[in-house]
Amino acid sequence: MIETKVSKGIISTYFEKLERNLDLDVAIVGGGPSGIVAAYYLAKAGLKVAQFDRKLAPGGGMWGGAMMFNQIVIQEEAIDIVKEFNINHEKYEDGLYVMDSVESTSALLYQAVHAGATIFNCYSVEDVIFKNNTVNGVVVNWTPVLREGMHVDPLNILAKVVVDGTGHDSEIAATVARKNGIRLATETGGVIGERSLDVVAGEDEVVNGTKEIYPGLYVCGMAASAVSGTPRMGPIFGGMLMSGKKVADEIIAKLKK
Repeated sequence: MIETKVSKGIISTYFEKLERNLDLDVAIVGGGPSGIVAAYYLAKAGLKVAQFDRKLAPGGGMWGGAMMFNQIVIQEEAIDIVKEFNINHEKYEDGLYVMDSVESTSALLYQAVHAGATIFNCYSVEDVIFKNNTVNGVVVNWTPVLREGMHVDPLNILAKVVVDGTGHDSEIAATVARKNGIRLATETGGVIGERSLDVVAGEDEVVNGTKEIYPGLYVCGMAASAVSGTPRMGPIFGGMLMSGKKVADEIIAKLKK
């Protein structure tokens, strides 16, 4: 029966995919643009990388642009990344470019997967694996399970490195600090929390704050701003793309030693 073949095809190949990703080089938490860019460069370098996003459609806030005006702005410093992802762009003024947000987000996802990254949607990361004072992986569950408050145990996925790309709440960094009584590489030793919007400073500082904040744990994108206590960004996405590339470059240098 064709109906049975369809179901068997979905189930068997999905679980093959899941089994291939139970032991990773890099686990990226959160489906925003910085994490997708990181996944692309990490996979392109030959590392085994998977990205976990709690939403049905990964891509974060990039889909909607600013206030659902589906255009986004990119500054000159990030245009080489835009070109590598083969995204159509148009020069505006003062070193700024504009792009369609739907095309841009789709292109990031497409290129990341074709580079070899695996993206799991509808997955929530509720904890990390923590051994010998190092972050060693993630603890995952279905998003609907957590939303319904069901008492269903999660699964563990090992990773040499975990990237917190969860956005404003920097959920993974906050969980690691809270549960294990450790100090992060911040001024306070914890998640400071992002400051109010400053477009220029926010773009610079999100890249500066992209780094390893505890052995085995990196931050990128808005999570980097929240962890370091720097201003949130405006409706401009170059800093997000550059943050994703920077975190990938640093992890590649670490794991390829």
